[in-house]
Amino acid sequence: MCQIDTCGVGWTTYGLVNLACFSAFAADKRRAARGLRRIPEPTLLLLAAFGGGLGGLIAQRGLRHKTRKQPFAAWLATILLVQAAALMILLARG
Repeated sequence: MCQIDTCGVGWTTYGLVNLACFSAFAADKRRAARGLRRIPEPTLLLLAAFGGGLGGLIAQRGLRHKTRKQPFAAWLATILLVQAAALMILLARG
């Protein structure tokens, strides 16, 4: 098991990265509605890949943003599955 302060920092960081990813998706949605310059898809996917997959998925579903856009939706789902598998492995190791 990890030390309490190490776990706390890890979960806090995980939460902040997901919040940043959600915020980027929301900002892109607002920009799309206003006809402004969009956040590039690779940037959104990189935020998801660096730990924000859950935030990206929540934004995608909750904001109905890029739900039908392929291959973006498939890449986001793949990123989230890899992150979930990695988390399960880390938690199983204790």
